Amino acid sequence: MKPTLTTSSVDEKARFRVEIKHAIAIGPGKADVLQGIAETGSIAETGRRLGMSYQKIWTLVSAMNVDFVEPLVLKQRGGASGGGAQLTETGEQVLRVYRAIEQEAQRAIAKRLPELLMLIRPDSREANRD
Repeated sequence: MKPTLTTSSVDEKARFRVEIKHAIAIGPGKADVLQGIAETGSIAETGRRLGMSYQKIWTLVSAMNVDFVEPLVLKQRGGASGGGAQLTETGEQVLRVYRAIEQEAQRAIAKRLPELLMLIRPDSREANRD
């Protein structure tokens, strides 16, 4: 299950991204990729869990490896000892910081969202659920 910033029982969500030079350096999707690699040690398994192709995962990893001061993921090709992927220390730090920001943002949004929801027409809330 993908983590999201669920803020109420009516399924309102906020998504947080860090954009640098018109590109997303890290957002929910890339954070999920890092989380999957940390948990599985596999780009392929992360792709299966997230419903993405290996190529899509590797494209996201490659972009992150270029966007940050150091690579976030190291990849080892298969062979006698098997392949795999792992987060670097920088990758672990980026994921940890992003998840902390996400949690802080969720708390801030949850604090103010009820006030905003009171100003939205009830029929609009139901119509926009999908």
